[in-house]
Amino acid sequence: MSAPYDLNDDSVVVIIGSGAGGGTLGTELALKGIDTVILEAGARQEIEDFVNDEWESFGKIAWLDKRTTSGTWRVSKDFPNLPAWIVKAVGGSTIHWAGASLRFQEHEFKTATTYGPVEGANLLDWPLTLKEMEPYYDKAEFKMGVTRTNDIPGLPGNNNFKVMKAGADKLGYKECHTGRMAINSQPRDDRGSCQQIGFCFQGCKSGAKWSTLYAEIPKGEETGKLEVRPNSQVLRIEHDAKGKATGVVYADKDGNQHLQKARVVCVAGNSIESPRLLLNSASAQFPDGLANSSGQVGRNYMRHTTGSVYGVFEKPVHMYRGTTMAGIIQDEARFDPSRGFVGGYEFETLSLGVPFMAAFLDPGSWGRSFSSAMDDYANMAGMWIVGEDMPQESNAITLHPTEVDPFGLPIPNVNYDDHANDVAMRDHAYRQGAALYDAVGAVRTFPTPPYPSTHNLGTNRMSEKPRDGVVNRWGQTHDIANLFVSDGSQFTTGAAENPTLTIVALAIRQADHIAERMGQKTL
Repeated sequence: MSAPYDLNDDSVVVIIGSGAGGGTLGTELALKGIDTVILEAGARQEIEDFVNDEWESFGKIAWLDKRTTSGTWRVSKDFPNLPAWIVKAVGGSTIHWAGASLRFQEHEFKTATTYGPVEGANLLDWPLTLKEMEPYYDKAEFKMGVTRTNDIPGLPGNNNFKVMKAGADKLGYKECHTGRMAINSQPRDDRGSCQQIGFCFQGCKSGAKWSTLYAEIPKGEETGKLEVRPNSQVLRIEHDAKGKATGVVYADKDGNQHLQKARVVCVAGNSIESPRLLLNSASAQFPDGLANSSGQVGRNYMRHTTGSVYGVFEKPVHMYRGTTMAGIIQDEARFDPSRGFVGGYEFETLSLGVPFMAAFLDPGSWGRSFSSAMDDYANMAGMWIVGEDMPQESNAITLHPTEVDPFGLPIPNVNYDDHANDVAMRDHAYRQGAALYDAVGAVRTFPTPPYPSTHNLGTNRMSEKPRDGVVNRWGQTHDIANLFVSDGSQFTTGAAENPTLTIVALAIRQADHIAERMGQKTL
């Protein structure tokens, strides 16, 4: 473990957040010999601190700071102060994620070109291509130990997957398997293999699931070049008269404020906190917030077209046994506007424990339909929809006009409306999911509305031209040369795939770029 860096050491790279983006970036920079400080708002909990209990774990690791919501989306009605379930702890949401690790498809980097104009959608091509990303996807898959890559076998299928696979075969789907998962199917990287415990979302008690908490950050710390400061909530980013970022003001666990000077600042707080921080860092020189000359900071919030389908069967399925996300169907992820929408979606098995199932089934609903569904819990199979939602400028993270956090800073408001394309995709997925379960003898199927656990993307998007977005192809802000964005908020569009692999690949690529620029003394 390196000795702590001095607050006045202005040679360090300061990274805000320790999840898939920040934790990977910090470790990669340290391995290159670059002095790095990660400021993490949450506590440091290790594997032994995780609890295999849904509610207790949620209270322990979730980001529960107040947020508000607006717009017509279902989450605003059901969970107005929990628009997104992310983690506030060292490791960020890599503690809670399911492990699905999928590459984007070629056309998903070029959606404006491929899809053409979509009314109401703020589509833009990424300033990157799949070809450019492939070497970094290779590195990310190797680092994370993704199954079905690098000769790593797939995980076994649980009962939930077996039901899915039988239905997929009946429907003629060809791409159904136990997924590309960053969960060890055999011992690797000094971590054991999956024990099929079933509490993947609560932190992996066996350490088989990749997380920056124990698979990356300790490697960075071993170099003596990485310091992780937990319980360090960043309040604002400071800059000098030339508009260059100079440091970061943060509050420690006792509420005392400190200024950590920096050579480079990288923001990796997820798609709600990252834009909020940039907006809350407004100054006389940057009255609209940092990196916001385009007015795009906080805009184009995407969360994937989600929802779930459950089937009830005559015999027990025990879907909760084994890996949570135990299988995937990828046939619908193609680009095929004949279905009535652009973009595509994945089906991924999903099992919720009884408390979350009761909370998410249809919030606020009671009576016979609800109770009979819960009575059938043991006989249930379930899957989640992950689809490409359309970026819309009005889907935005903004600062609340009156409500502030304990430090006096405006809290974020999350405004979201489904696009007509999102609704058409979700309805198609509901129909296909029900048909799949019906094909293998379901006695009842039901869709459930989207809930807070999702992927948060956009809000500081990558763009070729400064007027269209916030960062360039390296995640470097167009306006401030030594300020970077290193999380899923830099996504130009959302694609149909779970985002973590792409976040990690971009972080590896960004580390190379920052190291090269620092070596050239141009950063």
